[in-house]
Amino acid sequence: MYKAVVIGGSAGSFQVITKILNSLPENFSLPVLLSLHRLKHVRSGFVEALSIKSQIPIVEPYDKEIIKPGKGYLAPSNYHMYVELNKRIALSTEEPVNHSRPSIDLTFETAAQAYRDKIIGIILSGANKDGAYGLKKLKQLGGTAIVQDPNECQVKTMTEASLKLTPADYTFTTEQIINFLLKIK
Repeated sequence: MYKAVVIGGSAGSFQVITKILNSLPENFSLPVLLSLHRLKHVRSGFVEALSIKSQIPIVEPYDKEIIKPGKGYLAPSNYHMYVELNKRIALSTEEPVNHSRPSIDLTFETAAQAYRDKIIGIILSGANKDGAYGLKKLKQLGGTAIVQDPNECQVKTMTEASLKLTPADYTFTTEQIINFLLKIK
């Protein structure tokens, strides 16, 4: 049924994303595309920190890397991460979108175009509105839209903006997000 998961987050999302990654089994069958706002001048440490907590391998992909099941792809610092229709990663240093590079909107929109109704999009805690438009496009193309419960978020701006723009299929706590993902076959 589903072929990919795309997750976007910013301020307050690191603990949530590590909890999600730690809960996914080694044999998780889908690729996990991660577009997370991070410090652009810090080039290393983030992927390693996520990898320590994750059961699936986490990489910062190379341009044109083929997306494979059971692997996590973290948008590199200061790069936009696109998903091409042929299920490859494309990296870009184009201008920031919503003051952000990587742009969650761009990752979500292109992943939705590539996977259509076979993708799950998850928006987590964050301090700006990046991701709201991308989640809307994902839902319009038939994907399943999940938003972290704003009442649980450290910073509600991103989740509230997403819910205001698009009625999510699910508004879940971290535990509910994990339970949803664990039920995927």
